Amino acid sequence: MDSQLALFDAPDWMRVIGVFDLETTGVDVRSDRIVTAHVGVLDADGRVLEARDWLADPGVPIPDGAAAIHGVTTARARADGRPAQEVVAEVLEALRALFAAGIPVVAYNAPYDFSLLKNEALRHGLVPIDAPAPVIDPLVVDKTYDRWRRGKRTLSAVAAHYAVRLDGAHEAAADATAAGRVAQALAERFAPWLPTTATELHTRQIAWARAQADSLTEYFISIGRLDPDDRIDGSWPIR
Repeated sequence: MDSQLALFDAPDWMRVIGVFDLETTGVDVRSDRIVTAHVGVLDADGRVLEARDWLADPGVPIPDGAAAIHGVTTARARADGRPAQEVVAEVLEALRALFAAGIPVVAYNAPYDFSLLKNEALRHGLVPIDAPAPVIDPLVVDKTYDRWRRGKRTLSAVAAHYAVRLDGAHEAAADATAAGRVAQALAERFAPWLPTTATELHTRQIAWARAQADSLTEYFISIGRLDPDDRIDGSWPIR
């Protein structure tokens, strides 16, 4: 690290963070279902203080493509998974406890996980988390502070860039933990410019995500992948 940057400490709110990730039946946040979930807590050094994992029977077949990514087949989910309503209720409870304690929750590409969880809650007659906060999304933060870096922005690619180990990508616990450690690496590297509170960072990410979606919209329009009247939804951390 640059010697001048070393003079700045990472923000206090990175000393204890929550982490959250879902693996699902697909990528549509409105219709797809939770298969596995992880909610954990990391200390300032990225060590796991608490961890909880869930395997759900989503109640629908798991497509072969999704199973190939996260490793859970329909047969395994039906044999070993718990009822989806119970899993969703417990994930909601775990996240609410972190937010109530003022612990920021890290989720990579947060609108995907939080939006899908909201729709699962509504599907099962549960009270959703409509406005999760404070949330830290390493994808949004990385794009903001290192906007022009070439290459992919998948969790695997970004973890490698920040020298964060990721074993078992697309497994909820591994992805959640790696995302938390990437957030800590970002906080250390960009400490002089980061907001001092998790609440302020949350607020700024709302604007950053919207700007990033607008920029991507204009790019896709310019290459003919979007009609001029279409827009990419930049709502954050939930759509």
